[in-house]
Amino acid sequence: MRSSPPVMRSIARFVLVLLALAVPARASEEMPEGFVYLRDVDPTIEQDMRYAGPSNFTGAPVAGYGAAECVLARPAAEALKRVQDAVAARGLTLKVYDCYRPARAVASFIDWAKEPDDLKAKDIYYPNLDKRALFPDYIATRSGHSRGATVDLTLKPRDAKPPKPDDLPRACIAPQKGQAPDGSVAMGTSFDCFDVKANTEAPGLSDEARANRAALVTAMQAQGFENYPMEWWHFTYTPEPYPDTYFDFPITPHGTPE
Repeated sequence: MRSSPPVMRSIARFVLVLLALAVPARASEEMPEGFVYLRDVDPTIEQDMRYAGPSNFTGAPVAGYGAAECVLARPAAEALKRVQDAVAARGLTLKVYDCYRPARAVASFIDWAKEPDDLKAKDIYYPNLDKRALFPDYIATRSGHSRGATVDLTLKPRDAKPPKPDDLPRACIAPQKGQAPDGSVAMGTSFDCFDVKANTEAPGLSDEARANRAALVTAMQAQGFENYPMEWWHFTYTPEPYPDTYFDFPITPHGTPE
């Protein structure tokens, strides 16, 4: 993916700031009607919710993630189930890393960016970038995840063996062959890799990674999801159920299934 000219990048950052000021998040402590736990729609989709624990670029559980649960607007969750049905026929499963993201979590990412570099995190998640360069291309100051129809995910063989403890963590741009360190299919980088190699159509990918990325994009597009070109794992269901609303309810433990 080509980089935007400096002037256009400056304009984009300015627009993001204006949007952040103009559209307040809808604060609530309860999950609104219209949102569901993904496991109530399809319990076969694997969940590896990174921001609910320490295995993410901040090194700690993120504000708003009180449970390792994928929550989505119902139409997005139902579309994801249709994707799962399609890939299951090929011996695969979806593996989700992040779904709805509370606005307070996005604010905590911004606070994290102001802190001194953690060299271990840098080596793993953004080895070729300065921390300040992560906004807004890789970490949005106003995230579409907070609208409830965006999901980060990958594909995984149903019979994949669990990763060994010494396989994690490692640099997100480390070579992959056969599978990623977490047992998912080789995509060329791991999730939350802030690097040009994570661009969906990045040059220099192996044939295997290119084919796996294309398979994921094709499966998701077939059910109405659009890929964000800078991140192979990032998809938004369209039309979005809540295109103008940023929610801020926390993710809480799953209760009784509907």
